[in-house]
Parts: sequence; C-alpha cells; structure tokens
Amino acid sequence: MKNRGSIGGRRGLIVFCFLAYLVAFFFMSPTTAYASETDPLGITRETGPERPTVIREPGSATEAADIRDLNVSNNLSVTYTDAQGNLSGTLRILIILTLIAMAPFLVLMMTSFTRILVVLHFVRTAIGTQTAPPNQVLVGLTLFLTFFIMNPVITDINNNAVKPFEAGEITQEEFLETAQEPLRQFMYPQTQTKDVRLFMDIAKIESVETIEEIPMRVLVPAFAISELRRAFIIGFLIYIPFIVIDMVVASTLMSMGMMMLPPTTISMPFKILLFVLADGWNLVIGNLVRTFY
Repeated sequence: MKNRGSIGGRRGLIVFCFLAYLVAFFFMSPTTAYASETDPLGITRETGPERPTVIREPGSATEAADIRDLNVSNNLSVTYTDAQGNLSGTLRILIILTLIAMAPFLVLMMTSFTRILVVLHFVRTAIGTQTAPPNQVLVGLTLFLTFFIMNPVITDINNNAVKPFEAGEITQEEFLETAQEPLRQFMYPQTQTKDVRLFMDIAKIESVETIEEIPMRVLVPAFAISELRRAFIIGFLIYIPFIVIDMVVASTLMSMGMMMLPPTTISMPFKILLFVLADGWNLVIGNLVRTFY
C-alpha cells in the first residue's frame, strides 16, 4: 500500500508540473503581447504594440505612393502574357495539363481511332490467334495510324488556332470556334445523315443549313455511331474468307471421320498461311486508311 501511495503521489506531481508548465508557456507566449480589440462589426483581431504615427501632408508624393501601393496590394493581378505578348508559362502548363486529361476522350470520340482499333481486333479474331498480336501492339499501331490520318487536321488547328491564341491575337472563344472547324470538316463526311438526324431529333433541333450550325454535342455521338457501324461492316467482310476456310476444314475432317478433332486446330495454320501469302496486313491497313480519304 505504501508503494502504491508513493506511485500515485509521483503521478500527481508530474501532472501538476505539466499543467503549470502549460500555464506559464501560455501567459509568457509572445502572442500575448498583442492586445485583442473588436471592430464595430464584432470581428476580433490582434493588434501589436503602438507604432509612431507619421503625419504626411495631403497631396504629397509620399501619400500618393502609399495610396498606389495600397491599391496594388488590394487588387489581384494575373498575368497571362509575357513581355513579348506570348502566353505565360504558367497558363500554358495549365492548358497542356487540361488537354492531356481530355486527350483520351478526344482521341476516342473525334478521330479515326475507333474504326481502326475495332477492325484490327476483328482481324485478330478472324484469324483465330487470341493474343497475337497483343493488345499493346494493336493500340500502338492504331495510335500511329490515327496520327497519320489526323495530321492535316492537327496542322490546321495548330496554325489557325493554337499559334494565334498563344500570341494573344485571338480570344478564348475565337480559339475554340477556330479549333472546332477542322474537326467538323473531318467528322461530317464520315458521318451518316440518319445518325445526325437521330441526335438532332433527340436534342429537339429542327433543321440546320450549314455544317457550322450543327452543335458538337450532336455531331460527336453521331460520328461515333457511324464509325462503329462502318468498322463492323469492314469486320464482316474480313471474316468471310476465314469462315470459308473453317467450313472446308470442318467438312474434310467430318468426311475423314475425325469428328473428335476440333476444326479450329487444323484451320488456324491455313488461315495464317492465307493471310501471310495475301499480304493481309498491307491490304487491311492500306484499304482501311483509304476509307478516310
């Protein structure tokens, strides 16, 4: 019992010393040197020690400089151009990061990427090779073909929209309108009229007279649907010769009594041989790129 009492006394002494230290630290803190005063609105603020008041004559140069400094400190100034009139580096980085975040959606929905990738997947499935070529190779090839096809559009946007906007010659609204025009000229010929009419009816737009009057919210989904339809048509045409090979092999195996042997095991080498002898990649990619011109 004596040991427990001594331990409890030591703990109480330690707690008392700790509280005394906090109280001393609070009252001796430098922030207490500032008095608290309340303005007429009831907002409490801390004020420091009194400073000597400097009396300046009204209209003097010193008073004008103080007023100018006060106005500059109260106004937020954002510089979007440098000394040469070009777009500032900070704003340029912000625009670049925004475009990078939106790049996947722009590439998928407003370029030739969708049609090319779907057709290449149909080719791989028709041959019967599940992982050859792999997805990374197909996507990489699709990206390079997309840049090849979209190069005139990208060049037009860079020359007529990006460079004038960076030089401060056009506003942001003019930049967006100018950048949309090459994309409209590319997407509209690849889009079927019934797809445009479908989304115009959904958006309750009666009629338009020019391409510029078609909103992007109508043209972009109509273009995507048209691209998927055309990609599936091309995929069906690619499938036909390989289906013929499968049917011939299956009939041959059945006539030989080899019904337990899967026909795809025998037909896949013949399909690969046919594709190589016909120079299939040249034919498929060449004719696929020509569909955009």
